[in-house]
Amino acid sequence: MKSARQELILKIIEENEIENQSQLLEALKKHGIVSTQATVSRDIRELRLIKELTPGGGYRYVAPMKKEISNYSTKLRNILKECVTSFDSAQNIVVLKTLPGLAPAACSAIDGMAIKDLVGTLAGDDTAFLAMRDAESARAFCEEIHAIL
Repeated sequence: MKSARQELILKIIEENEIENQSQLLEALKKHGIVSTQATVSRDIRELRLIKELTPGGGYRYVAPMKKEISNYSTKLRNILKECVTSFDSAQNIVVLKTLPGLAPAACSAIDGMAIKDLVGTLAGDDTAFLAMRDAESARAFCEEIHAIL
């Protein structure tokens, strides 16, 4: 049920300009899916939907574009230059120190980049932990960060 609802949400926002959760609930209802605001809110978060500006000056939900593994270096470079103050690896964990409050943004952006050996991220206020598949992946990622900076 959940995956079918989320697939329908993606189809709805692709075909319609949905500005808010109420409009999304109504669109789901027209397709025979009765849901709650809390459920739709969770779906939006899980699908990582964002709002973009429309030509008419309003906003609408859109699905984020998938990034190819080979195309993440420009985005990574921008994130690192803007918010990372230091980095190091410990076994298979890469530790990023950021400016205060920016670790969650850095992790969110890194999560969306489809980095091959990245297993997951965890953010505090100014520290981000990146779990890599193994110690070698962590070292290689740190070398890439060093080359970028």
